[in-house]
Amino acid sequence: MSYSLIQQSDGGSTAVWVLALLWGVLMIVALWKVFTKAGQPGWAAIIPIYDWLVLLRVIGRPWWWLLLLLVPFVNIVVLIIMMLDLAKSFGRGVGFAIGLMLFTAIWGLILAFGSSKYRGPVAGPNAVAPAA
Repeated sequence: MSYSLIQQSDGGSTAVWVLALLWGVLMIVALWKVFTKAGQPGWAAIIPIYDWLVLLRVIGRPWWWLLLLLVPFVNIVVLIIMMLDLAKSFGRGVGFAIGLMLFTAIWGLILAFGSSKYRGPVAGPNAVAPAA
């Protein structure tokens, strides 16, 4: 009869933590490279909240959109628009934006290390026309 106070784990929670850490690292690497391609400081990818401000600058949206990300349900619409704008800022279309929404890490790495060139913000006063 064992009277251990420590519960044995099957390792499942460890796997979840490892996958979460891997996901986080992939997102930071992708965002760092995307920011660098857009002429922004890559280190901004590791600063919470500031990374969203830099992303808004890259796509040409105003800073107060960050506040919209705090509103439930509104944030989903805002994120969809942001992913569409990000894809257009790099000369990509709606299909690529859907990939960014559904498989963020993979498409983010494709955007970061692929042949896409930053064309400029697609929203705001300094907007450039997206490529046809």
